[in-house]
Amino acid sequence: MNKNLDSLLDGQQTRLLFSIPLRPIQTRRFQPTGFPDLGPAQYQVDEGTCLLVESAQSMANRLEEVCWDKAIDQLVAPLRGLSYVRVNNQDGDYLTSTITEAHRLNSPYILEGKDDSFAKQLKEDLSVLATGPINRKVLAETLFKYDANSLIHGIFLAKKELAGGRLRVARALSAFIEAEQVEIAMSGGVKNDHVDPSGDTSKGFGNVPFSREEFTAGKITAYFNIDLAQIRGYGLNDQATRLLVLLALFKIRKLVDGDLRLRTACDLEVDQQEMPKITASRPAGFELPSSEQLEQELSTAIKACQDSFAGDLGVTTVSYKL
Repeated sequence: MNKNLDSLLDGQQTRLLFSIPLRPIQTRRFQPTGFPDLGPAQYQVDEGTCLLVESAQSMANRLEEVCWDKAIDQLVAPLRGLSYVRVNNQDGDYLTSTITEAHRLNSPYILEGKDDSFAKQLKEDLSVLATGPINRKVLAETLFKYDANSLIHGIFLAKKELAGGRLRVARALSAFIEAEQVEIAMSGGVKNDHVDPSGDTSKGFGNVPFSREEFTAGKITAYFNIDLAQIRGYGLNDQATRLLVLLALFKIRKLVDGDLRLRTACDLEVDQQEMPKITASRPAGFELPSSEQLEQELSTAIKACQDSFAGDLGVTTVSYKL
């Protein structure tokens, strides 16, 4: 593990790419993501029809979800001590956090509440960026201090008070799921009203027939891209850089090993026959470490970075009055 990881951090590699084959757990039909007024995202390539099964923005959400224990509203055990901002309501009960918020530190529950102590502190920390070119190292160190996850999934601090709304970081970890050799599988059904089959359907009465569009595919692939050059380009110390790469690998491993039930009719798993061990396409032969290996490495890496984190064991708490 150490040797493999060191090969990613030696400055020679710019990307870590995985193309992981998936298959439906049962049958061959699945339901892809859809978009308002567009429906399923189908597109043509030389080999035939392709289909977007899960978008980059949805995959980012899923990669963040694996870090959060919803039962106790905390980071999962292997990540305890990692920096993030926790938002409590006026009674001191959990409300949200940078791990679960769509825009992470740019959440209105963090920056727009009556308790503006954190917003003021963040503004002070970023004050050196108010004019002139953005110093990426200062920005990265500040984000790492409060919410290391933002350096993995990106952020846009849009408030004018924060360097004029110019502070952005692109995703360092991106992912999507795509299907090839796609065919439509049409079916349908009826919502039955056994009391009044001919009732007013506009009010929810009566029988209502409906169509259902699913798909089959010759191939389904989950693509993951870790931008190693971007992570090194933050200018953080070696321990912080190592932690970010480990965190990205942990997210991928937990997602592919865990819940790939994307929707009711889209329950996927890694195709072990096609890929018994998850290995990278670039650099060729790099094997995705096991959960156990990554958890051990992360525990050590988080402890090594503890002095770089704000708050109580990495947790900065903000109050928001509903």
